[in-house]
Amino acid sequence: MTQLELATTGLQLELTENQRMIRDMVRRFAEERVRPMIRTYDETQRFPHELFQELGELGLLGVLVPTEYGGAGLSYHEYVVAILELARIDGSVALSMAAHNSLCTGHILQFGSEEQKRRYLPKLASGQWLGAWGLTEPNSGSDAAALRTTALWDGEAWVLNGSKTFITHAHVGQVSVVMARATGGPQGEEGGITAFIVEKGTPGFRAGKKEDKLGMRSSETGELLFDNCRIPDAQRIGPVGEGFRQAMEVLDGGRISIAALSLGIAQGAFEAAFRYALQRRQFGRPLYEFQAIQFKLADMATEIEAAWLLTMKAAALKDRGHKTTLESSMAKLYASEVAVRVANEAVQILGGYGYVKDFPVEKHYRDAKLCTIGEGTSEIQRLVIARQLLKRL
Repeated sequence: MTQLELATTGLQLELTENQRMIRDMVRRFAEERVRPMIRTYDETQRFPHELFQELGELGLLGVLVPTEYGGAGLSYHEYVVAILELARIDGSVALSMAAHNSLCTGHILQFGSEEQKRRYLPKLASGQWLGAWGLTEPNSGSDAAALRTTALWDGEAWVLNGSKTFITHAHVGQVSVVMARATGGPQGEEGGITAFIVEKGTPGFRAGKKEDKLGMRSSETGELLFDNCRIPDAQRIGPVGEGFRQAMEVLDGGRISIAALSLGIAQGAFEAAFRYALQRRQFGRPLYEFQAIQFKLADMATEIEAAWLLTMKAAALKDRGHKTTLESSMAKLYASEVAVRVANEAVQILGGYGYVKDFPVEKHYRDAKLCTIGEGTSEIQRLVIARQLLKRL
């Protein structure tokens, strides 16, 4: 049986009872705790600490973390459902949840030592600590392998110098997983890109500029700065020189979460547009009765359904331990571009009301664009997909 056949036969099309329970729980939380504060969070750009403490109590900050480390021990299916439901209401909250789970927490879970897992995962899964993940730099975005942050082994410790940019939770995160170009090592290693765990408050490590963004405004984005930051070898994740490979595997899972984020934004925009089309009357009848509007909504619903299937296929493969580079990139590419198209059409359906902040589609429109950029642009996804297809010939 080929991988494609395996994935198709194993694709779960209906939510299980447990997944429906999680969906309903997250939906209630989003409606009751997030929706009333959306505009305040967006306009003030304040990170909602109180919400994330509650998300930690609900098990949503350690969705994939095994119970032995204090997590919920759930699958990617549940993870997709939870992110989608938050993103239906507020993409910013969903983005921070996804970045925390998939990147910092996910990196330690996948590649950390047993000691590192026991030290950090319980705090991250409970929401006691928030995590950041540092790969992108001012001069290495899509070309991530060109990063310049250095880690020099001086015989006693690693000395980090450099900077990271566009980092989620740069200021509010208590722990960061950072990729740096290592030189040397305690065993005389030659070096190479290596992952390190750096705690907030470590001398020589601080957050820099906080970005003022178009969308996702309450999900904090900023710089991480390193100036002769000394950390012990115990903070290194895996072998010297393995950090870039680790990061690429972490992104395979992270792109599933961005696909789910995109789905939620698209679904929220679609639902708002659908409700408006039923209620709004023009020329003596509901807007929904006009074929032009029906066609828009039909296309929106169809594309969301297709993106859902791609995302759940990637989740199914991930849960079964398969490499998902191709499927994750396909899901992320398609779902993110669907989110942009659906949000754009939602604004068009609402007309002038779609352009003002009193209606939700304006924010979905601004939030959606990030999905085509974060964790690999659409252009990078197409490169990844093309290369994976060549490997499968």
